Amino acid sequence: MKIVFLDSRTVGPGLDFSPISDLGDFTMYNDTPQEMVIERLAGVEAVIVNKTKITKEVIDACPSLKLVCVAATGTNNIDMEYALSKGLQVKNVAGYSTDSVVQLTYGLLISLMMHIQYFDRYVKSGEYGSSGFFTHYGRTFNEIAGKRIGIVGMGTIGKRSAEVGTAFGAEVVYYSTSGKNNSAPYQRVELDELIKTSDVIMVHAPLNKDTHQLINRPLLRTAKNTAYVVNTGRGMIINEAALVDAVVGGGIAGAALDVYDYEPLPKDGPIYTMPLRFQNKFIFTPHIAWCSIEARTRLIQGVANNIKEYLNGDNS
Repeated sequence: MKIVFLDSRTVGPGLDFSPISDLGDFTMYNDTPQEMVIERLAGVEAVIVNKTKITKEVIDACPSLKLVCVAATGTNNIDMEYALSKGLQVKNVAGYSTDSVVQLTYGLLISLMMHIQYFDRYVKSGEYGSSGFFTHYGRTFNEIAGKRIGIVGMGTIGKRSAEVGTAFGAEVVYYSTSGKNNSAPYQRVELDELIKTSDVIMVHAPLNKDTHQLINRPLLRTAKNTAYVVNTGRGMIINEAALVDAVVGGGIAGAALDVYDYEPLPKDGPIYTMPLRFQNKFIFTPHIAWCSIEARTRLIQGVANNIKEYLNGDNS
């Protein structure tokens, strides 16, 4: 069986691809421009993609293609309806990044709430050494214990995040973006109540038609001015410009983002153009929550397992 990975650069360096290469004639491309997808899939039975699009045009032009493996959880780069109508199997990898995402989520929150970057700079600058005092009260910070954490999206990652929040001593409530999750012992609330009453708002939802711009400017105006927002879900779930304005204007205490409306960030967007004096109210990371080395290793094994299932006749 011919297997092609069209955009292997997206899963990063340092990985062992032998679980996949052992299953067939395997070819990897770092990147594939969209106009070259059809050419590179000639005679290919299984394709692996992360960001590269598998469109109706690609499907129609590649009759040998039987399996699409998404090296991710989201499948929004695949024309799913058309693929399934043509009998293609589309398999993603769920759950591989849960611990990595939750770890960064709380790392961002703790850094934001406790002003860790500020205190780190204070020590490294030499000011602490010359202060003549054993501690420093330059920033006031709060504990997570006793606060209300509102989680938007109570899937696998949201549930794990809720467990960690509870371990810190927080009260956890959630909004189900699908309307299907009932995750006792946590209280399910409507989105407006979650935004209005939470001390920490965490986004762990997928991006789809129901979550696009879900948290908008009017909703953000109802949040506590002491609240923090952490988004490790998808950028366009929150109105990015409205969030920046809310923090800069003092309507929200701070925000930590790992995902953005457009990635990489445009230089003329609201994040790069905000006044510098407000940047200490934000922490930004470049879409890394998913990609611990352990998570990426699990991802490759998950893709290999999906190909094995196909070879064993599993049509699910």
